[in-house]
Amino acid sequence: MPHTAQAQDGMSGGDTERLAELVRAKRSCLAQLRELGRRQLALIDEGDMARLLELLAGKQRLIEQLQRVERAMDPFRGEDPESRPWPSPERRRQCADEVRQCETLLAEVLGQEKLSESALTQRRDAAAARLQGAHAASLARGAYAAEPAAALAQLDLLSES
Repeated sequence: MPHTAQAQDGMSGGDTERLAELVRAKRSCLAQLRELGRRQLALIDEGDMARLLELLAGKQRLIEQLQRVERAMDPFRGEDPESRPWPSPERRRQCADEVRQCETLLAEVLGQEKLSESALTQRRDAAAARLQGAHAASLARGAYAAEPAAALAQLDLLSES
């Protein structure tokens, strides 16, 4: 009977194993992205922008890898999961567990991205405020430095009172 379902759906056990490999690859990419996200938050907190940029470059490579995996999964998206031939019920459960892990990891990665964005925005705003304060102090210092010369130029030395 499974052989007829395979013939009708065009899916073989090899296709199912390919899907399972892709799910494992997706889970691996997402787990690595989660770890990089943790390090990213730490680097933002430390203010280590040089190492942060290096980390983001590595993260970009992982995102590209994840996109390739997602594209490779496209042919499987329209299929009925119930009609896939699995070598055993245990293998099917294992793949389903990995799919659930992917969903959890993706939610964590997206949450980390929001936290990172917020932390970077706060750092940017604080840096802008410090720069604005330094600029205002520089203007004030320049005004005070120029003021004595202007005051001396207006001093009336000829008056006898």
